[in-house]
Amino acid sequence: MKNIALILGVLFISFGAFAQDENNVKQSDLKGPAFKNFKHWMHKAVPTKVYSEANKTSLQGPAYKNAQPWKETSKQELVEVKIGSESQKLTGPAYKNHGPWSKKG
Repeated sequence: MKNIALILGVLFISFGAFAQDENNVKQSDLKGPAFKNFKHWMHKAVPTKVYSEANKTSLQGPAYKNAQPWKETSKQELVEVKIGSESQKLTGPAYKNHGPWSKKG
């Protein structure tokens, strides 16, 4: 009897964990009129940070073939990838007059 109650309790908790969250709606999950009337500005997207290795060594030839990554002890130095610049935020005459020789941005 305890085993049945335990199994039912685990099932109940697992179904609750996979329930859909109404606030976290993706456009790809919608169909029909809900997809057509989706408002992007009402659903805030969380920006994703992208990292890249700074000191990655590139091997070629026999050195690459004989490399043993599990014996590598160097620490990875991750650097956040930045996309865009301050010059992309300019509008109007400031954007029109911004050139590659400009020091700012």
